[in-house]
Amino acid sequence: MDKHEAVREAAAAVLEHGGPECRTDPHDPLDAMGRAYDAGATSDDIHTEMARQRQS
Repeated sequence: MDKHEAVREAAAAVLEHGGPECRTDPHDPLDAMGRAYDAGATSDDIHTEMARQRQS
């Protein structure tokens, strides 16, 4: 998985989780974010992608 794919996956997982609503297992977005960080992403990369996905 490349950096861009990992960032997309992490952003989608965080949005799907729903914050305080906890619609998914909390480990899912954390694991996805870990993969994105391992691929070289920053938190800004993930935040930017989350904003893009919200607008789509």
